[in-house]
Amino acid sequence: MELPTPEDLRERRTELGLTQSELAERAEVSQPLIARIEGGDVDPRLSTLRRIVNALDEAEGGILRARQLMNSPVESVAPDDSVHQARRRMDEEGFSQIPVVRDGHPRGLIGYTDIRKVDEDNVGDLPVAEVMHENITTVEPDATLAEIDTYLNHHDAVLVIEEGRTVGIITDADIASHVS
Repeated sequence: MELPTPEDLRERRTELGLTQSELAERAEVSQPLIARIEGGDVDPRLSTLRRIVNALDEAEGGILRARQLMNSPVESVAPDDSVHQARRRMDEEGFSQIPVVRDGHPRGLIGYTDIRKVDEDNVGDLPVAEVMHENITTVEPDATLAEIDTYLNHHDAVLVIEEGRTVGIITDADIASHVS
């Protein structure tokens, strides 16, 4: 990764029509710090530089975040619900999978694939907790499309968590609808 120079930052900010104060507000830093960085008077910490570059990217409309992509509120089932209840809920909502949540906290996902894998005649009577898969991926609402896309290469869905509570879900279909 090549780090932008102070001149690069100033040029990009002015091309976007942002004042130093507007950029500072978007990056959650002070305006004097932006002025000192652009003037070459101070070398910012990498985390500060990342916030400034992300703020410039967002101003350009180049970064989608989880909060923009997620479906909310999240339809879910509880771990002690029956598989039959989960399957009925998925059918009603048109989902191929549904999060398993207890008191707002994610516990797993259950989908048709999980149900088909169980070799029991009474699978519908089993509690969801015995059939669901617990291997889930979670992100914060500020996670970028690039991060989410990476997770979706290995998982069916990504749950969006804020302060430990499930606030959204993102699937490949959600990404496709925003990208196309």
